Amino acid sequence: MEKEFSEKVVQINRISKKTKGGNKMRFAALVVVGDKKGKVGAGVAKALDVRTAIQKASRVAQRKMIQIPLKNTTIPYQVTQKYKAAKVLLKPASVGSGIIAGGSIRVVLELGGVRDAVGKILGSKNKITNIYATLEALKTLEKLRGSK
Repeated sequence: MEKEFSEKVVQINRISKKTKGGNKMRFAALVVVGDKKGKVGAGVAKALDVRTAIQKASRVAQRKMIQIPLKNTTIPYQVTQKYKAAKVLLKPASVGSGIIAGGSIRVVLELGGVRDAVGKILGSKNKITNIYATLEALKTLEKLRGSK
């Protein structure tokens, strides 16, 4: 199952907890997984070492995958979505223009198989909330497309 998906580690955080015996270190990983054909998902997981955190986050991302309704190489229409403090704007683009978007939006769209789109991060610059906002925007496309 893992062979057909591409994965990208977006962020790794070192987390420290103060205890009686000293600092307890853990790691949190944010991973985006996609098949580059219209399916994409994101996951966050924590573990005592980086490798385990990435593997756990990858499994979470695979469980939370969504289908993107593609129109040729782009999304069908413009959508704005808010998730907590993050707000993202996604617009369709003409063939050959590529993905014109910053950091976290770019990763989600590339792994989801979207080749031409414009994206803008409005509001929070937090990578986790921006990725979830992008996924929510793509889910909205799916819902509205399915209701017609």
